[in-house]
Amino acid sequence: MSEEVNKYEDIVPYSDEEAVEALRKVSMHPVVPVISKFIFPTDSPFMLSQILRSIGSIDEFQHMVMFKAVARVIESTVKNFTYDGLENYKGQSLLMSNHRDIILDPAFTQYILAMNDLPLTEICVGDNLLSHKTLEYLLRSNRMIKVIRGISARELYLSSQYLSAYIRESITANNHSVWIAQRQGRTKDGIDTTEQGLLKMLDMSGKESFAENFEALNITPISISYEYEPCDLRKAREMLIKRTSKYVKKPNEDLHSILTGISQRKGNVHLQFDAPLTREEIEEAALCDKNDRYQAIRHTVDRRIIKGYKLWKSNFIAYDMVNNTSKYADRYDAADVESFQDYIRHRLRKAERSLDREELKDIFLKIYSNPVSEKESRGFEV
Repeated sequence: MSEEVNKYEDIVPYSDEEAVEALRKVSMHPVVPVISKFIFPTDSPFMLSQILRSIGSIDEFQHMVMFKAVARVIESTVKNFTYDGLENYKGQSLLMSNHRDIILDPAFTQYILAMNDLPLTEICVGDNLLSHKTLEYLLRSNRMIKVIRGISARELYLSSQYLSAYIRESITANNHSVWIAQRQGRTKDGIDTTEQGLLKMLDMSGKESFAENFEALNITPISISYEYEPCDLRKAREMLIKRTSKYVKKPNEDLHSILTGISQRKGNVHLQFDAPLTREEIEEAALCDKNDRYQAIRHTVDRRIIKGYKLWKSNFIAYDMVNNTSKYADRYDAADVESFQDYIRHRLRKAERSLDREELKDIFLKIYSNPVSEKESRGFEV
C-alpha cells in the first residue's frame, strides 16, 4: 500500500486485495443463498457464493454482482427509471446529492455511470452502517469512504480535517470522483437542504483562496426523485415521535431501513445531473463575510437540487390534500387520487396504534407535498 493511501487507511476504501479477502468471507454468510435467488433468480442459490469466491478486483465485484443487484431492484420495484443531464459529469468531480435512501441514492448513481461507461465514484458513507461486519465488507468493497460519526467535538474536528484532505486529494491529485450526500442523514420531511458544516469541512483542506478551494472540487449537484418515498412511514413515524420525546433508534434500525428501501415499491425514479457550480457562483459567494460565504454556496446547491427535483402525481395530490385546494388537479385524475389514498391507508396501517393517526397522516402527506412547496417558494416552474 502506498504512503499516500496508507495515511488514510482508517477511512479509505478497500484495495483490490482487501476486497477479495472480504468478499470470500461474505460468501460464507448464511443469507447469501437468499440474496443469490434475488439477483440470479434462474440460477442455483449457490451462484452468488461461487461468484464472490472467484472475484479478483473491486471492478469485477461491481460489474458481476452490484450492478446486477441494482438492475434487479429497478426491475422489481421501479416503474420507470430515468435520468438526464449526464453530459454534465466529466469525472474528477464532487457529486453532491440530495439524500432520500441510505443505499439506493449512491447505488442508482453508480449504476447510471456504469451503464454509460463513465468513471465511477468513491462514496462517502457514515460509519453507523458499519456495525454489521458483513455490511462493512460489502460497502468498503464498493469504494466506500468512511465518515466517522458520534464522537467528541475535538475528535470530530480532527476527523473532519482528515476526511476533507482525503476527498480533496482524491479529486484533485488522483483524478477520482466522490459521491457525497448534501447532509448527514436522510431528508425526512421532503425538504432538501445542504448542511453548512459539510461545506466548512470541505474547505478545511484548501490551501488557496476560498474561491479556488471550492472551484477545485468541481461540485456537481444531483437530484434524485422517488414517486414513492423510500421508508416514508418510518420517516413520518420518527418525526412524530420527536415532537414529544427524544427519538432513540432501535438495534439494527439502519439495516431494516436499508432492506425496506430496497424492497419497497418506488413507482417512478429520476436522477438529474446538474452542471457543476460555476466560477461566477463561487466567486460571488467568496465576496461574502465569513460564514455567509458557506451560506451562499449552500443556497446555490439547494436551489440547483430543488430545481432538478422531478415532481410526480403523488407530490401534486399530496399538495392539494394538505392545502385543501385543487391547484394542481390538472396533473392527475380521480383514479390517481384513489390509488394514492389507498397507498396512504396501507402504509399508515403498519404504524403502532399508540401514534395519533391524524398527526401521522399530516406528516406523511407533507413528505410528498413539501417538494412542490419548495419549488414554488423559489419561483421554479412546477
